[in-house]
Amino acid sequence: MTSSPITRSVTLVSFIVPVRNDARRLQRCLDAIVRNQRDDIGVEIIVGDNGSTDDSREVAAAMGARVLSLPGLRVSELRNRAAARATGDLLAFVDADHVIVDTWASAAIAVLADERVGAAGALYSAPAQGSWVQRMYGALRGRTVGAGDVGWLGSGNLVVRKAAYDAVRGFDVSLEACEDVDFCRRLTGAGWRIVGDERLTSVHLGDPATLSALFRAERWRGRDNVRVSLRGKLRLRELPSVVIPIVELMAVATVVGALLTSPLAGYRALSAAATAGLCLLALAMLRAWRILLNVQSPGPLTIAQAFAVALTYDVARASALASRAPHHRH
Repeated sequence: MTSSPITRSVTLVSFIVPVRNDARRLQRCLDAIVRNQRDDIGVEIIVGDNGSTDDSREVAAAMGARVLSLPGLRVSELRNRAAARATGDLLAFVDADHVIVDTWASAAIAVLADERVGAAGALYSAPAQGSWVQRMYGALRGRTVGAGDVGWLGSGNLVVRKAAYDAVRGFDVSLEACEDVDFCRRLTGAGWRIVGDERLTSVHLGDPATLSALFRAERWRGRDNVRVSLRGKLRLRELPSVVIPIVELMAVATVVGALLTSPLAGYRALSAAATAGLCLLALAMLRAWRILLNVQSPGPLTIAQAFAVALTYDVARASALASRAPHHRH
């Protein structure tokens, strides 16, 4: 949407916002986007509605957004359909449960002033008043400090040069999750830079607030993780995300199998279960340590919380390899 005619001196940023039954957070998202408009920055908003039955469409229309009815589509295809209707040279992919800062668009324009940069963004920030699970999950994710080249960024807070987007033909519509990882890999493979910049701050209101919600979310996100990672040449830094869930799945299967057969196998089964369980706990402890590195002055309670989040994350990602999970918000 624009409040004044666009001239050649104005940079138009097309914001693409997918939504499904999230009217309350969509309102906050669009309010923040509109605040990014300046005399020299035009804001176009395209909301792709994925079959909402609440007031999401009405909220979007009241904010002056162009609303596209796109029920039943994967988010990758929804984004592509909306991007095809965009008229700006910069495509800003912001999910409905994100709130960006008022200077986000100006920072995006500044970063993409370098013609070698195809995309930019930042790691999501956890809600300031969120639950302890959200705080620990945010610490696991980490945060973007300063600015520098990165391998990938989440598509809920990502600005892409339209020329770069067109060059790689957008998101892979066959993917239900990890479409942003695949998209960014194809961007860098085509020679574009991806820059993480702390000025592109976005608060993710949709971070899971409980351990059960975290389990559902990561079980869904992990469904295409290995598939995407094994496309093309596997990079060394991506190896843990492939190997660890497989090892954890084997450990969980060993524990369950050993416990079921323990009446017959006796000590040997219990020993196998204990070994596999210790392996699972050790990997969770390593992930918990990564969380604690991003927590100031952790105490016993924080350590326990970090371990609970790490173990839930690991078990969810492992189970994603064994069964197809529905979208965690459906």
